[in-house]
Amino acid sequence: MRNFFTILLLLTFSQNLFAKEKVIAKIPEASGIVYSEKSNTLFVVNDEGTIYELSLRGKIKREKKLGDFDLEGITIDEKKNILLLANEKKDEIILLNKKDFSIIKEIKIKGKYKGNKIVKKGKDGIEGLTLHNGKIYASNQSDKPYPKDDSSVIVILDYKKKKKLEIKDVIDHGYKDIAGLAFYKDFLYLVSDDANLLIKYDITSKKVVKEYKLSKKYAQEGITFDKKGNLYIADDNGKILKLKIDE
Repeated sequence: MRNFFTILLLLTFSQNLFAKEKVIAKIPEASGIVYSEKSNTLFVVNDEGTIYELSLRGKIKREKKLGDFDLEGITIDEKKNILLLANEKKDEIILLNKKDFSIIKEIKIKGKYKGNKIVKKGKDGIEGLTLHNGKIYASNQSDKPYPKDDSSVIVILDYKKKKKLEIKDVIDHGYKDIAGLAFYKDFLYLVSDDANLLIKYDITSKKVVKEYKLSKKYAQEGITFDKKGNLYIADDNGKILKLKIDE
């Protein structure tokens, strides 16, 4: 009887998603994605420094090469019509005008927190990016546990700091290789490229609520939700995927 309840608990906690996906667009080396409720469109960035705007059906409405950037994450400030892009190459966040894709400012991230150099330039730097209640949440893609240098944590940055972004706090989630972040209904969702998992995390209780298994064929880099709860994944293999989560 104990084994039965253990299996039931595992089935409740973890759910397969990979049988429900649909490819809606082909974007080379797609690395980050965010949904804008104002325009009801998706914004996607890739490793080659290009940004795209897509309809929810996957039609490319706009695209622009921004420069020699390694763009790994994107989020949006709807009130200010500003897109925030993670440039892993220079350890910075780029503020972009949503209307014409012009660069407003490039802000460096101060990578140290409590004496540890958490955020590093280049490989294993900032990957996922999301904005929630005036704070920037950024995942540091690493295989090292906190509090070691270059550890696999989510750093919380003060969005109001305009000259240099300082790490105000960290979320030690216990997973490796977190490549994408998104908030939906006040829960933080993380995607682990290494473990092929989508993780639902409660920032108030600091606990994992649920895990969703993703297909091993994915190379998931970025995630976002639309207003209907559909999940979109930026796949580094060159695809934008749409999935439906059954809560």
